Amino acid sequence: MANSSVNKNNTWQELEEWRKKIDSIDHQLSSLLCQRLNCAQNISELKHRIGEQVLQPAREKEVLANVRNKADSPLKAETLEKIYRSIIEETRLFQHEWKNQQQSISSR
Repeated sequence: MANSSVNKNNTWQELEEWRKKIDSIDHQLSSLLCQRLNCAQNISELKHRIGEQVLQPAREKEVLANVRNKADSPLKAETLEKIYRSIIEETRLFQHEWKNQQQSISSR
């Protein structure tokens, strides 16, 4: 019985260690995603200047292919693609919102 309790405590400690690793990764991801949004904002400004649309299907396919190629298994590739589809969609919405804010500011 005591051995079972020790194993359970060790398992909980291991769980907490993995959660701390995920928290650290999440912190890094949040910072990187903010940097990505800053890049998207700059890209949106450039697209606006040259008359390009926010939606660029060929570029999105390229990004997804790059992400899939970094995965070390088919399951991870599929999951990464789903995650990046969401990131791309949210980034596109961010670009539209930023563009609308800029147009609103310049029309004042």
